[in-house]
Amino acid sequence: MGRPEGFEYEQVGDEVVIYHHGRRATVLRGRRARDFLADVDASDPQELMARLTGNYRRGNERTARQHPRNRAR
Repeated sequence: MGRPEGFEYEQVGDEVVIYHHGRRATVLRGRRARDFLADVDASDPQELMARLTGNYRRGNERTARQHPRNRAR
């Protein structure tokens, strides 16, 4: 488990605000916020915050689309 790259979070009252590269990505409230706070220490914080914000599909999609085997699609 490493330090989250590009992600930060802060607890504001009952809410958890997740930032990605300094910009607010999402706000968790209620049960989701409580579950996040319980899980962030027990699991990989980078993966958890990426999954919750939708920033987990980054990287090789364009490369895969341009591969010769996928060009006809």
